[in-house]
Amino acid sequence: MAAADDTFQQRSLFNNAVQVESEKKSAIDEPEEGNRSNTDEPSLRAVPLNTSTQQPSTSLALPASGPEPDTSDGWDEEPATATCFERSTSPTSAFHRGKGAESQKSGEDGVARMHRFSLYETASKFYLVGADVLDRKFRILKIDRTTDSENLSIAEDDIVYTRKETNQLLNAVDDGNKASGGLKLRCSTWGLLGFIRFTGAYYMLVITKRSQVAVIGGHYVYQIDGTELVSLTTSFPSRMRSERFSEEPRFVSTLGNLDLSRSFYFSYSYDITRSLQLNMIQERESLGNGIPRRSPDYHNGMFVWNQHLLRPASTAIHNTYDWCLPIIHGFVDQTVVSVYARSISITVIARRSRFFAGARFLKRGANDLGYVANDVETEQIVSEGLTTSFHAPGPQLYANPTLTSYVQHRGSIPLHWTQDNSGVSPKPDIELNLVDPFFSAAALHFDNLFERYGAPVYVLNLVKARERTPRESILLKEYTDAITYLNQSLPEKKKILYKAWDMSRASKSRDQDVIGTLDTIAKDILNRTGFFRNGDGAYWDCLTQNGVARTNCIDCLDRTNAAQFVIGKCALGHQLKALGILSDELVEFDTDLVTVLSHMYHAHGDMIAVQYGGSHLVNTMATYRKVNQWSSHSRDMVESFKRYYNNSFLDRQRQEAYNLFLGNYTFVQGHPMLWDLATDYYLHHADPRTWSGRTRKHYIKWFTPDHLEERRMPQSVSPICHRTDRHLDSFDDYWLEYYRPHTMSSLIRLLPYKANSLRKYPGPKENQDGAADLVSALPKLAADTDSQEVGVARKGVIIAEPPTILPARHSTDKLTNDNRTQGNGIPKHLYQSSDQQSLLQTRNATVIKPLERDSTPRAVNDLKDKSAATQWTLNQFVVNSLNPFVIETEADEYLRYINHPLNLPLVVSTDDPSNPKSELQDYIRSNSPEVVEQMQCAEDDIADFNEFVVVGEDPLTVTNGDISKKRYKAYRQWLKGKSLFKQQRVDV
Repeated sequence: MAAADDTFQQRSLFNNAVQVESEKKSAIDEPEEGNRSNTDEPSLRAVPLNTSTQQPSTSLALPASGPEPDTSDGWDEEPATATCFERSTSPTSAFHRGKGAESQKSGEDGVARMHRFSLYETASKFYLVGADVLDRKFRILKIDRTTDSENLSIAEDDIVYTRKETNQLLNAVDDGNKASGGLKLRCSTWGLLGFIRFTGAYYMLVITKRSQVAVIGGHYVYQIDGTELVSLTTSFPSRMRSERFSEEPRFVSTLGNLDLSRSFYFSYSYDITRSLQLNMIQERESLGNGIPRRSPDYHNGMFVWNQHLLRPASTAIHNTYDWCLPIIHGFVDQTVVSVYARSISITVIARRSRFFAGARFLKRGANDLGYVANDVETEQIVSEGLTTSFHAPGPQLYANPTLTSYVQHRGSIPLHWTQDNSGVSPKPDIELNLVDPFFSAAALHFDNLFERYGAPVYVLNLVKARERTPRESILLKEYTDAITYLNQSLPEKKKILYKAWDMSRASKSRDQDVIGTLDTIAKDILNRTGFFRNGDGAYWDCLTQNGVARTNCIDCLDRTNAAQFVIGKCALGHQLKALGILSDELVEFDTDLVTVLSHMYHAHGDMIAVQYGGSHLVNTMATYRKVNQWSSHSRDMVESFKRYYNNSFLDRQRQEAYNLFLGNYTFVQGHPMLWDLATDYYLHHADPRTWSGRTRKHYIKWFTPDHLEERRMPQSVSPICHRTDRHLDSFDDYWLEYYRPHTMSSLIRLLPYKANSLRKYPGPKENQDGAADLVSALPKLAADTDSQEVGVARKGVIIAEPPTILPARHSTDKLTNDNRTQGNGIPKHLYQSSDQQSLLQTRNATVIKPLERDSTPRAVNDLKDKSAATQWTLNQFVVNSLNPFVIETEADEYLRYINHPLNLPLVVSTDDPSNPKSELQDYIRSNSPEVVEQMQCAEDDIADFNEFVVVGEDPLTVTNGDISKKRYKAYRQWLKGKSLFKQQRVDV
């Protein structure tokens, strides 16, 4: 084992770290760098981005098994903030490996990937200590803080250490830097996003907080909840360089306008930059070529938002993605539903393109490279929870047949058009900046879609067709001409399918069914593009998606999101049928399952709208289904105002942050600053000097033939571990991340258990035992539909079954017990009771639980606050409406009404009956001759009456003598020029 010790001593970056006695106060960082004191340099200060976690600068002792979980109710399976590496306080011993120790390098047995990091600092170095998911194997990265600000000096150690060895190394470094302050903990992080530089030294961006949002094939997907920007410099710039670095704080402040704690996601072991179908194809191809695991840098750069920060790391670190994490910007949500007692996981992932990215009015149309604004890829993954991993029994790698997905796309109209929002108009005029007869931008864009998704591409254009002032209709004509031109060169079966439909006009019309039309279009789309279903090809057929649905309106927000939801609903039916859960791909809208899906797409649309437009969706799905309440109008007005405010005042700052983070703008000495640019047009379009000398693409053969080829799944491959000694971790290391052996876990606090949709969305209900009912794929009752569409459940109101159809033996307790979910887990609306005989009784009805009314009536004037009075009146109205009742006097009057005889004898005499009622006597006496004689009438009234009842021989002819009569008053006014009805003068 002496050779192993020699190898370790030679390969370690810290082989020169020696034990220093405590009485020696030598100011050294490491022996090979000589005695160098840095006590005169200021300490490091980190710049937080939105949310940061400040850690103490002292060592923190933790148990060897990891962090001690909090036993409170709010404890999650993993804390939001990372815990630091344990440093023992025992005396430092000489660092060496025992005789039985073996040298282990990164990449062996799946130890390359790290999940937790601790950042330590000395006066001249940063030490980043990475730990695996079990917190048992460690690697160290050394970053020099004293080099030139334009260079990034990073030393990577390939040796994998144990906890004890790592502790000895850090203690040795601490003892060697006692004179300059020793080794201090800077922060604990969940990952490294990369390095960025403005005018001076580099900054390191790290993740300080995270939260689990989804799990795919046993691989967790996390959302970034906090970041920290750590400067790598050790001193302030000198006076000679102060002018150059004077704008550094403003650059840092500009980057802070980008909120990295919202809608940014990453995964340690799953490539979320690509769809599930592309990941499975790539993994199978790698296995077929004898490669057990694909290259870690296999990412879709179009969706890696920290690509600019990864470039310096890729040149300075050999194994870049062992330390740095690619992130996406968009939306991720996952929910678990139970359909017919089968657990189904629905995941919605939205990936926003980093090309031509920006705010609403500042980024419209397409650039000269074919990238469009608001380019978002939405993937819907539906899987059954029978198995965790991507692998099928057999074993067959990456052939799990319970995985399905469907991908659709949204993006701005691929033409050169803009909108100037410098004025006060909320809807500026649309301008076509360039009329290209060959539609070069559209050609590049659709060729890119063919490369990403295959053919055919189904274009659903939802812009307005008829307007008083042409705005959107201008783009409609130009877009139609572009697709007509491009289709001339495509093969017949690969042509772009184009459907233009004025959705806005249809939603305002009473005789058009918006959802029905979208549903018909969605069925046509699914029949043409198909969807992805994994399998081994022998027992389970593989289905691949060829083509994509590209949906757009003018903003690609409200109308587009509603259309994508309907397409997703149709795809959900096909996916459930492929999984064997439904016998038909038709899923009705008024079902609990679609209600859950609609909430997911609503949250998806809100997030996309906030990122691009600055506010949530203005027109939701309820608007197009025409079931929204009157209260939603005020919400729509508020969101419209928020969108207008953000577009007018805040979008420019947000655009500057985008350009800085994505690397569209980099500081160059002598060039204008980012905030001094009049426009960022040249930052998002290609430099003519770069492509002027190249051969231009053919105007007729504008597409790449290879991109039109049909996508096929490679054959599944048996694991290579049957022929070698490799473990499954060599192919897919989901086991440690998902199951976490040697770690105490609570099942109810794991993400797959907490992702239950019945607790996240108001659609499905919980039964009286507290357990959640199963999600139904059957249409609901009309009363249930009304309550579900508004998204708010009525408190205490349940549909009641008429008491007359219940047998006499049923009691209140029996009726209450019937409402609960049966013991076999089947929900009440799917359970058929043996004593139910009629069709109306196929669904168990429940009793209305009356809300308590206000027994002591209060006058509204007694309330001092008008808003409180209004609220009290509204509450009383709701309570009275839901719990109708009659007072005693009304009940007596009703009894008198129903007891009144229906057959009354005819009155044949004026004599009083033998037993007259008092009411009848009063009525008869009120019309007695004495009462009639007491009635008085003026002589003028009698004369007017006699004159009115007298009709001449020709009543349609008005003579001069009739004009003075009272009945012709209106006629006289009309002759004077006034209106016959309103008594106003008639305009001549």
